[in-house]
Amino acid sequence: MAAIDLRRAVGKCGNGRWADRASVALKSYRPLGMFLFVPRLTKHHPERGDARTRLLDAACDTIRAKGFAATTVDELCRVAAVTKGSVFHHFKSKEALGVEAARYWAETTSAFFVSAPYHEPRDPLDRVLAYVAFRKSIIDGELPAFTCLVGTMVQEVHADWPAIRDACGASIFDHAATLEADLAAAMKDRGISGDWTAASLARHTQAVIQGAFVLAKAGNDAALARESLDHLDRYIRLLFAVAPTRRKR
Repeated sequence: MAAIDLRRAVGKCGNGRWADRASVALKSYRPLGMFLFVPRLTKHHPERGDARTRLLDAACDTIRAKGFAATTVDELCRVAAVTKGSVFHHFKSKEALGVEAARYWAETTSAFFVSAPYHEPRDPLDRVLAYVAFRKSIIDGELPAFTCLVGTMVQEVHADWPAIRDACGASIFDHAATLEADLAAAMKDRGISGDWTAASLARHTQAVIQGAFVLAKAGNDAALARESLDHLDRYIRLLFAVAPTRRKR
C-alpha cells in the first residue's frame, strides 16, 4: 500500500505553519495506518517492537482491511512474524485480542490527535472547525489506511462480542468527549442554547465521520467521505451562525 505524504495531507488544512509543526510532531509519532504503512515487523528486526505490540499492529491493519471475523489467528501470526503460541501467551482468546486491539487503537490515536495542529487556533469554534478540516485532510489513500479500527469492528461484533463492543464504544465516545470543552466554550461565547448540548454535538461529529467511512467503503471512493466532512463543516457553521468558507475543488 502506498504511503501518504504527511506534509501534503496535513497541509490541506490551509495553513503552512500547521503543516510544518505537524510534520515535526509526527516524525516522533506515527500511528500505524493513520497516515502510512511501515515495513512489517519481523523476527530479524526485534527492535521494531515486541511480539505483543507486533500482534496488535497486525490486528489494527488486518481487521480494518478484512473485518474481525475474517481475520484469522494464523494470518496475524504470519503478518506479525510470531508463533501461534505467542498469541495465546499474550491473549487468552481471539476475543481478548480484539478487546486489546481496540484499547491499543484508542491509546495510539489519542496521542496522535493530542499532537495534531487543530488545537492551535485561539477561538474555540475555530478549533472545532479546524478539527473537522483536519479529519477531512487525513482521508486519503486506500480505504484501510484512513478508516477506523473500532468503527469497523463495532459494526460487525456489537451483538455477539459485547466485550469488544464496549472497548470500541469507549474509544469512540472518549474521542468525542475531547471536543466537548471547545464546543461548550463556543456556545457560551456566542450565547447559543437549544435542545442540544456540546456533548450531543460532539457525538454527532463522530456519527458523521464513522458514517463517512461506511459510504467510502460502499462506493469504494474516499471522496464520498470527504464530502460528508464538508457537510459537517457547513452544519456546524449553521448552528453557530458563521459564514461558510469557499472551497477549492
